[in-house]
Amino acid sequence: MAGSQDIAPDPRNAEVRIWLNGRLCRREEALVSVFDAGFIAGDGVWEGLRLHRGRLLFLDAHLDRLFAGARAIALDIGMDRAAIAAALHETCRANGMEDGVHIRLMVTRGPKITPSQDPRQSLGKPTIAIVAEWKLPNPAVQQAGLKLATVSQRCTRADQFDMRLNSHSRLPLILALLQADQAGADEALMLDDAGFIASCNATNFFFVVGGVVCTSSGRSCFNGITRAKILDLCRAEGIAAAPGDYARLDLARAEEAFVTGTFAGITPVATIDGQRFAAPGPLTGRLMALYRARIDAEAAG
Repeated sequence: MAGSQDIAPDPRNAEVRIWLNGRLCRREEALVSVFDAGFIAGDGVWEGLRLHRGRLLFLDAHLDRLFAGARAIALDIGMDRAAIAAALHETCRANGMEDGVHIRLMVTRGPKITPSQDPRQSLGKPTIAIVAEWKLPNPAVQQAGLKLATVSQRCTRADQFDMRLNSHSRLPLILALLQADQAGADEALMLDDAGFIASCNATNFFFVVGGVVCTSSGRSCFNGITRAKILDLCRAEGIAAAPGDYARLDLARAEEAFVTGTFAGITPVATIDGQRFAAPGPLTGRLMALYRARIDAEAAG
């Protein structure tokens, strides 16, 4: 199976330099201690960014989300926004990168005095890593569309585990994907604790009914920057959009479906639990074109 994160392989990635705690190193040198809080307990936050035509897309929004997430878990990054942005640009320059690049920025609570989930046992210096790779979505996935399967693993409320936090702790989402894979699907469609449609395991989910773009209320899905941009495009282009609480049964009336994320932008959905959709449908195709134009305009400044 191939999900929305499936990539077209690029041999240049074998030689990329990784930014790790202020120095650039080869892949095999980019090592983190077994005492690191991220390794021990998934204690950290991260961002995925795209470099498109020489520009880090929506950088301010990504930094807003990174620092808000760090504050939410009382993690002192130890660098300000300007320093993080400079490190991102330095990594891209060191690798000669201009376009078609996906970046993973990761911040953990850093080394601890002993393997423990207790954040008070941190030594006080975070681990910061930046991995930039030439990475484009697999065109076969974009053309064929995704197969989704509804799974029993639920997205959780903010008072349980806040899905809007880009945490290193991803086990519930991994379990959801494993269940979907066992069902022969590419990704999992997840419901929230009340049984409403929430998101997929790695992307946000949209469907179209009667020309209206429907998506979750936002209470129990990822705090997606691409999701927000799609809703902005709908408002700007006069496309009806209706975030809300939708039951699984509402998909029976759907004409199209798609998912969104930083890496692939918009990926069409071809089937959900065997129900077939045009991939892409006409409105999905229109939004794909509008989003491409939006990121081109962002890159042009």
